[in-house]
Amino acid sequence: MPAFLDALVAAFLPLFVAINIPGILPLYIGMTETLDRRSRQSLLVRALTAAFVLAVLMLFAGEVIFRTLGITVNDLRVGGGLILLTIAITDLAFGDLKKRRGGKDLKRSQQAMAESEGDGGEPELSVVPLGIPLIIGPGAITTILIAEGQYGYPPTLLSIVLNMLLVFVVFTFGPALMRFAGPSTSKAVAKVASLFLAAIAVAMIRAGITGILAG
Repeated sequence: MPAFLDALVAAFLPLFVAINIPGILPLYIGMTETLDRRSRQSLLVRALTAAFVLAVLMLFAGEVIFRTLGITVNDLRVGGGLILLTIAITDLAFGDLKKRRGGKDLKRSQQAMAESEGDGGEPELSVVPLGIPLIIGPGAITTILIAEGQYGYPPTLLSIVLNMLLVFVVFTFGPALMRFAGPSTSKAVAKVASLFLAAIAVAMIRAGITGILAG
């Protein structure tokens, strides 16, 4: 048992750093600032489900999938970075324009999201980019593959479960703290989060290209 706990801690900590909960929490708050509590919680559950499924899939079949498709983690970094960069630029350039459409459009969009949930559809932003690649991205996938090789399947799988639970707890109570700061602060956090999202995207693309050239 002590050996298993040591392996669990050794697998948990690198994945916790790779997911970077404090870093992506402001991004999550910025993306969901216009949603009510029920819609935000539903989006979070779907995002975590997608992230967990991808993490487990990479744990048990990641190397086989990569070899079959002929791709590498660096290719994943570039692709994920391009997706994040597009979303960040769109929010920075057109986010205020969307908000100025008024409360009627906001209610209409939330109603459409609720209908989408009722029909089994995916709410906007739940799977991409929140679940993938923000929660489980190239860094987390690489960490999972390395941890499996060093510590085996049980400690690595349990470390994934614990990290997903931690994300759920922090993301559930994090937005409630922002309500005490007021709408102006929330808007500022959303814009800064979009700027950091763009920076993260550029860093992912740069790391991917550097890895490809080095390889």
